[in-house]
Amino acid sequence: MEALGINLPGFLTQLINFALLLILLRVLLYRPLLRVLDERRRRIEEGMRSAEQMREQAAAGEREVQARLEEARREGQALVAQAQQVANRIQDEARQAAQKEAEAMLARARNEIQLERDAAIAELRREFADLTIRAAERVIGQSLDGQAHRRLIDEVLAESSFAERR
Repeated sequence: MEALGINLPGFLTQLINFALLLILLRVLLYRPLLRVLDERRRRIEEGMRSAEQMREQAAAGEREVQARLEEARREGQALVAQAQQVANRIQDEARQAAQKEAEAMLARARNEIQLERDAAIAELRREFADLTIRAAERVIGQSLDGQAHRRLIDEVLAESSFAERR
């Protein structure tokens, strides 16, 4: 071996040193490095599980939000429908009140017209009686008793067409 340039005691020393270094590195460096790598793998797996759980929670939360939104939408539509019903009812009530008021005004107007008509007929009778008395005074040439003639004229008018038109 010396012919090859190998020094056997140096080679054995080197070989023992390499074996010791290999054992030392395995005990001091390889095992802690494996522990660190295992710990890192475990943390990554936990992170993945946690991310999956978070994703599931987010999906469940989104479904819950959608359900609440749908419920709120239905409640809103119900409130709008109720408001429309109330508005329609108020509108109908207002329409009915206006119709009743219009009917009352019409009845009052008819009543006033009837009163004015009756007053006009009474005035016309008085004027007619006065004209009849004046005409009779001129024809006869003397003064007639106005009360007696008015009574007679009222009786005649009551029997005439004025009483029928009432």
